Amino acid sequence: MAEKKFEEKMKELETIIDELENGNTDLEDSIKKYTRAMKLVKECDEKLKNIEEQVNKIVLENGEVADFNVES
Repeated sequence: MAEKKFEEKMKELETIIDELENGNTDLEDSIKKYTRAMKLVKECDEKLKNIEEQVNKIVLENGEVADFNVES
């Protein structure tokens, strides 16, 4: 099975949070959902950090990669 896209993971995370917040889940199922949610948080956080690194780089006209700095 192909890995879920970031957006799909976020939607699944939102669904789990809603299910846990409504309080209609038994303890064992809540623990499973919480564990899955924490895995999704970690995966999404890693993806965001990777994207942030990519965004912080720009390609110069000569093809070199340089850090992106915003001048104040």
